[in-house]
Amino acid sequence: MLSGEVIPMEQSSLLQGNITRQLAALAAPLLLGNILQQLYNSVDALIISRLLGLDAFAAAGAAGTVMDLFLFVLSGFCVGMSVLFARLYGAGDLTAFRRETYVALTLGSAATLLLSVLATALLGPLLALIQVPEALLGYARSYLTIILGGLLAPYLYDLLCNILRSVGNTAAALWFLLLSVCVNGVLDYLLVKAMGIAGAAWATVAAQLLSALLCWLYLLRRYPQLLCGREDAGWHRELVRDTLRFGLTSALHQSSLYIGKLLVQGSVDLLGTPGVAAYTAALRVEGFANSFGDSGSQAAAVFLSQNDGAGRTGRMEAGYRRAMVMLTALGALLSLVMFFGAEETVGLFLKKEETVALGYSVSYLRVISLFYIFNDMGSILMGWFRGTGHVAVPVAVATLHITLRVVLSRLWVPVMGLAGVALASGLGWILAVSTLWLIRRHVRQTAG
Repeated sequence: MLSGEVIPMEQSSLLQGNITRQLAALAAPLLLGNILQQLYNSVDALIISRLLGLDAFAAAGAAGTVMDLFLFVLSGFCVGMSVLFARLYGAGDLTAFRRETYVALTLGSAATLLLSVLATALLGPLLALIQVPEALLGYARSYLTIILGGLLAPYLYDLLCNILRSVGNTAAALWFLLLSVCVNGVLDYLLVKAMGIAGAAWATVAAQLLSALLCWLYLLRRYPQLLCGREDAGWHRELVRDTLRFGLTSALHQSSLYIGKLLVQGSVDLLGTPGVAAYTAALRVEGFANSFGDSGSQAAAVFLSQNDGAGRTGRMEAGYRRAMVMLTALGALLSLVMFFGAEETVGLFLKKEETVALGYSVSYLRVISLFYIFNDMGSILMGWFRGTGHVAVPVAVATLHITLRVVLSRLWVPVMGLAGVALASGLGWILAVSTLWLIRRHVRQTAG
């Protein structure tokens, strides 16, 4: 651990106090932020659907699968950084924290620009890989060229937000995202009417850039001690090594999930435009449900990281148990809502006369809702492994889950339609939870 300026104990609020309240306080803004992010995506989908029609809507869904691959690589890198930042904050070392901010900003921005260039150059093969129907290729290419060219904006926003989350402030970024959603909605309506699907992409990049700028200004005013200055510049070998270990491993975890999603999308594309549109609508609904698991996992990882940095193992275990109970109960409730509300929710994205697409979507949501409790249990287990520094475990287990999901989807989609994808996902979650539980048990026994 690098030595330096020490944070007073009262600032490290997650090291003492009521655990349940702290987890809820961490998770609630994250949950609202994740829901807002889904709303962000849904606004795009709704406006494209209403103004440009089913083909453009389906193309945006197919393009979204490619876009998500890169966005979640960046997001995964930043989530890995939040674990490292939280450890430094929990240990009370502000000097190392600022140096890590410098490393993450410079190294991460350079890598993001390189990724942006590579993604744009490989756009054609990526669209061919997921077998986007010929009628949708023009829309998808137009949308993705702009999105992939502007990847630096979401990276900076995610990084700055995760700095705030690592010190226990999950609420501030929520307000910036809310403003961004509003700006995106207005720009979407104006630019899609004027420019077609490319207008939706420009609106997204502009809104993300606004969020990043506002987050930086807030940090500068509220937490200037966390931001790097000239004295923090340099090649900090230990921090660079930790940045690559935490960031790249977490990014690999996210990319494995979305490479799998790309391959599943290839199976879905065999169902034609109605199948692609149905999957797009179902994923919009499922995205809201996933928000609970994602926010719970992030909250648990931050809580565990701070306490791990301070050496408070008893408090870590208590936090894990309470997080598991809270999210499992929510998972059961979500299953009921998704099963009984499937027809009404996908109806927000698909018209009544699009009966084939509606049928596909409803069957997907009703099958996958039966397994959601396992998804949320897995989220907390993933948070435990990230928060305690075992960052390679989520990657290995996610790869196992995705492999099963891709293979079973390829076999079952021709027979069962989208319900086959849902069943494959559910069985993958059960496998992941079982594997994570066994590995966690082994880790604790070895440590004990």
